[in-house]
Amino acid sequence: MSLEKVKQYFDALGLGQRIHVLDQSSATVEEAAVAVGCEPERIAKTMSFLLGDDPILIVTAGDARVDNKKYKEYFHQKAKMIPGELVEKYIGHAPGGVCPFAIPQGTKVFLDISLKRFAIVYPAAGTSNSAIELSIKELEDSSAYTAWIDVCKGWQEE
Repeated sequence: MSLEKVKQYFDALGLGQRIHVLDQSSATVEEAAVAVGCEPERIAKTMSFLLGDDPILIVTAGDARVDNKKYKEYFHQKAKMIPGELVEKYIGHAPGGVCPFAIPQGTKVFLDISLKRFAIVYPAAGTSNSAIELSIKELEDSSAYTAWIDVCKGWQEE
């Protein structure tokens, strides 16, 4: 159902043919990179948090980790991930397939600057065995993102 909603969403944008239904799991960054055939950092992982009572999504590069200090500086509260058993209720996609597409209206999407190093990235497409190939501009447009933010660590070259 979730994949179908995402497919319909991208069909309406003329990009539905870019969705890959994979023969193997893409639930983790490592699995997705193998399944898609790209470097792990090009997997655009979508993480779900509660900001007060409202769900938000942060899309990051596969090699980035949320930095609690940066998160708190930006959002003025401690990072609180949505518990796994509640993710589908809040976001409409189950863990492993969470993506910033075909989500409940009013859910804010933030893109982390860790993604800006790539021309093409691969977010999930609603299930734990799907992905879509998008340029950064297409990710911006299709996710209806709120802002580019800098809340991650571990991806910058030291």
